[in-house]
Amino acid sequence: VQLQAFGGGLVQPGGSLTLSCAASGRTFRNSVAGWFRQAPGKEREFVAAISWIGVNTIYTDSVKGRFTISRNNAEATILLQMNSLKPEDMAVYYCAAYPFGSVSGWQTASNYEYWGQGTLVTVSS
Repeated sequence: VQLQAFGGGLVQPGGSLTLSCAASGRTFRNSVAGWFRQAPGKEREFVAAISWIGVNTIYTDSVKGRFTISRNNAEATILLQMNSLKPEDMAVYYCAAYPFGSVSGWQTASNYEYWGQGTLVTVSS
């Protein structure tokens, strides 16, 4: 699986942004898809994940109600719709794929075998 994330940019606090991740490879359809982020000086953290067929999702508490993850397996894309952005959301965002992933491992970065290159989200007025 190869992943390429894009869509980052500068947005004002309270604004919205949608990140996209284009995937290739046969295993993608059988992979849990996730988004992680890493702010300067901080460790990479889990943001959201979605199941193989897109029915189940999970979010870190700080983005619940503001972010929405979705996927389109036919188009091999993963989206992260981000609303009500806050300065603390500023980070490099990475999409990742966890082949045949189990629910218990969705939030653990080391379980994700494939990673995109990251896209920078800056939240500032």
